[in-house]
Amino acid sequence: MTESKGSASSPHVVARRIVENVGLALAGKRSVVELAVTALLAHGHLLVEDVPGVGKTTLARALAQSLGVDFRRIQFTSDLMPSDVLGGNVYVAHRAEFEWRPGPLFTTILLADEVNRATPRTQSALLEAMEERQVSIDGTTHALDENFFVVATQNPEDFHGTYPLPESQLDRFLLRLAIGYPSPQVEREILGVRRGKDPVRSLEPVVSQHELSAASGSLDTIVVSSLVVDYLHAIVLETRTSELFELGASTRAALALERAVRAFALVHGRERALPDDVKALAVPALAHRVRLRGSRDGLYDRSAAERAIRLVLDRVPVPV
Repeated sequence: MTESKGSASSPHVVARRIVENVGLALAGKRSVVELAVTALLAHGHLLVEDVPGVGKTTLARALAQSLGVDFRRIQFTSDLMPSDVLGGNVYVAHRAEFEWRPGPLFTTILLADEVNRATPRTQSALLEAMEERQVSIDGTTHALDENFFVVATQNPEDFHGTYPLPESQLDRFLLRLAIGYPSPQVEREILGVRRGKDPVRSLEPVVSQHELSAASGSLDTIVVSSLVVDYLHAIVLETRTSELFELGASTRAALALERAVRAFALVHGRERALPDDVKALAVPALAHRVRLRGSRDGLYDRSAAERAIRLVLDRVPVPV
């Protein structure tokens, strides 16, 4: 996608602005930022599974600051109720009637912090919102923002008092990733420059809601050739026939990967998706949607599932 004079709001420019601005707060993690923006543009959601203190909250806040949109954070705990997330109808005594009061879910970017600490009942409160961008309460449907985006986090090293996300919940996340520690050089620069300052506070909005919606709407114009589709499909089929998996990737997973590939091409300034885009996204898009054979906890072992998807990639020839 070629940038031309007067095309300041082109989808390519919009994506690049967001990536570069968020990258100011998440130093040395451009690939992570690109994946996050890919999920955002594809109208998906992001699951970040990593240890505390590596930038999960910073990523979500930086996205909201870059877009100039509402941001809310919910700390998920075992005593959190669905109504604490969704809101509800509250009785107003002096009017003798019920009044709808939206919960923190009604925002543009939502940080669901330590989502696996909530009970399955509260986790399920997110399902309709993430899939259909709406909430149904007492027979009434309440619409969410069209760019509603969930960044959920969980700590893979802490299993006490947690409830593993079920398959139906995991499937709502377009991509799952880990941020990881910064390189020693970047970390040293952070120590010397930041000195306790919050890098997100200095960020300014770089795109409008209209530009974001237009960029997301342009994904259908990204060319995905039959060659790329065949390669993507071959990877999905391999997860269903390989001895590594008890449960392979579904058709919904294949469609999600194809949508992510379009957004990834856009983020990289191209009008056409490449086989390398499929290869780059197969792990973050599929590893949380498969179940490993012979391991009861395989579905929730990120490292093992990612290794298995990489083995699949090694087996399926990349088209030239």
